[in-house]
Amino acid sequence: MEQKKLRIEELKKAKNAVIMAHYYVEDEVQDIADYIGDSYYLSDMATKIDADVIVLCGVAFMGESAKVLNPDKKVLLPALDADCPMAHMATVEKIEEIRAQYEDVAVVCYVNSTAELKAASDVCVTSANALKIVKALPNKHIFFIPDQNLAHYIADQLPEKHFIFNDGFCHVHHTVTVEQIMEAKKARPEALVLVHPECKPEVTAMADYIGSTSGIIKFATESDAKQFIVVTEMGVMHELKKRNPDKSFYTAGNMQVCPNMKKITLDKIIDALEQEKPEVIMDASLMEAAHKPMVRMLELSL
Repeated sequence: MEQKKLRIEELKKAKNAVIMAHYYVEDEVQDIADYIGDSYYLSDMATKIDADVIVLCGVAFMGESAKVLNPDKKVLLPALDADCPMAHMATVEKIEEIRAQYEDVAVVCYVNSTAELKAASDVCVTSANALKIVKALPNKHIFFIPDQNLAHYIADQLPEKHFIFNDGFCHVHHTVTVEQIMEAKKARPEALVLVHPECKPEVTAMADYIGSTSGIIKFATESDAKQFIVVTEMGVMHELKKRNPDKSFYTAGNMQVCPNMKKITLDKIIDALEQEKPEVIMDASLMEAAHKPMVRMLELSL
C-alpha cells in the first residue's frame, strides 16, 4: 500500500497532476486525493486548480464535468467503466417535448447526468445548491432531471413553482425503505437520522437532517449528538469517522453501496497516470453547450 502511495506521489509530480475524489470511493483512494468532496465541491474546484492533468476518481459524469470546465486540461478517469445509471435516466427527446408544452419552462439538470443532458438544459444543480438555484430562477415551470426524489424534496419547499417530474433515481438511495429506518432507530434510539435528498419522500420525512454528502458531514461534525444513522452511500463513513473519532455512525441497511464508485483503485490510478489514459475525450461543440448550464450553476451558487 505504501509503495503504491509513493508511486502515485512520484507520478503526480512528474505529470503536474492532481487527484480529485468523491466521498463515495474506497477509503484508500480518498486518502491519496488532493481534493475530496461532493459533486458541487469537485465541480467548483475543477475551475480553480493549477495543474496539467486531473485524475477524477468518481463516475463517468464527474469526469465529463471536469473536462467541460477545463477543456484545455487532460482529464483522466481511472475506471472508464465506472458509470452512474441515474445519469442516463432522462432523454433529450423528453426535454424537447416538455419545452414544447411549457413556454417558460426551465430545464434544471442535476449534475449527476450525461453531458448530452446538460447541454440540453438551462442550468445544472447539485444536491447542495439545488434549492438556492431553483428558487432564484424566474421561471414558474421547472422540469427537474433526472432524479425524481431530489426534485420532490425541492418542490416541497417551493410551492410557488410548478414542477414536472422525471422517472430517474439513484438505486443506492431509492432502495432505502421506511422499515429499514425504523429498524435502525429501534436498535439505536438515541441516534439522529441523516438522509440524502435522493431518498424517497417517505424516507426523508423520517430524517432529523436532510442534505448533501457535504451537508451531512458538516451537520454530524457540528452536532452535540454522539450517534448517527447515515442514509447515503457508505463511502462517506470514512470522512465522518476521521472528523469525529468520538462519535458513532451506522447505516440503515447493508445495501448503501455504489458498485461503480468502488471500481476506482490505487492500481488503476497508477495505470492512468503512467499511461495518461483512459482520457476523457469529448466533442468540442458538446463541451461548449454543456459548459453554459454548469457555469450558470457556479454563478448562481455564489
